Amino acid sequence: MTRLLHWPEPRTDLPRPPGARAVAGSAHVWFERLRAMDAARAPASPALDAADRLAASRPVLPGLPADRPLVMGIVNVTPDSFSDGGEAFARADAVTRARAQLDAGADILDIGGESTRPGAADVPVAEEIARTAPVIAALRAAGIATPISIDTRKAVVAAAALREGADMVNDVAALTHDPELGPLVAEAGVPLCLMHAQGTPQTMQIGPRYDDVLVEVFLWLAERMRAAEAHGIDRAKLIVDPGIGFGKTLEHNVTLLKGLALMHDLGAPVLLGASRKRFIGTLSGVELAGARLAGSLAVALHAAGQGARILRVHDVAETVQALALWRALTKERA
Repeated sequence: MTRLLHWPEPRTDLPRPPGARAVAGSAHVWFERLRAMDAARAPASPALDAADRLAASRPVLPGLPADRPLVMGIVNVTPDSFSDGGEAFARADAVTRARAQLDAGADILDIGGESTRPGAADVPVAEEIARTAPVIAALRAAGIATPISIDTRKAVVAAAALREGADMVNDVAALTHDPELGPLVAEAGVPLCLMHAQGTPQTMQIGPRYDDVLVEVFLWLAERMRAAEAHGIDRAKLIVDPGIGFGKTLEHNVTLLKGLALMHDLGAPVLLGASRKRFIGTLSGVELAGARLAGSLAVALHAAGQGARILRVHDVAETVQALALWRALTKERA
């Protein structure tokens, strides 16, 4: 049977019409109309339950709001990440950065010990564990209960992080790198983010090509969700990420951002990680990654308006402030 794709037309303007439906449970983004199509973009009649599925709430973790975008703060414990490599490489610096992001309002911390920027080299498992697990342990020892995500492709690294108190796994390879990661996540019963990437960090930006990037990323993520379920992972614990900048050109990235609302038809919370990425610099003329705050905020607010549930960012305080204003301007009075 052909897989139909259902694409809600997201809106945030007010007043919200009486018959409007929330996009993925959002208190701020709604839709009245949706489009249905097949993988070749031929128009089709929507499934009878399509609107209900698109409107359904997508909780991420217990205790976190389910009706607004969540801010995930990036803590790269690496010497070579594209934007902030080396800034928090020492354990104490990483803990300090994590605490600062929490003070700034981060809902989740994403701690990673291996850069996956274009051209990055693989990090040995022992080194990746040494970079990440002690930071998580230190945060938990300090009584910090905020959810922590481990950003890794490797089961052994994820296992060490989970033992120290991590709450979820963020896998940029969507279970294609390490065959042991799926069973580990299933046994742990934690949420898993599946990100789309074309190729590896060493090859992904060497002439990436798609016939229809939006549809192909959607279908690939649908297949990876099925693979995760085959490992025994609860579908309700899956999160999807279209992988901005991972095997994509400027045009591919812009197309994915414009069509981000289609990803809600996967039935999972949508995570968007575009903070400081090269396409922002290309479009804005800002070469230095650390100077791309304004462009990153523009993309974050666009993603919020498409119903994204998690925004993975470097600049937590500024993103939290921007979203606070966005929420005030897009939510009707109680």
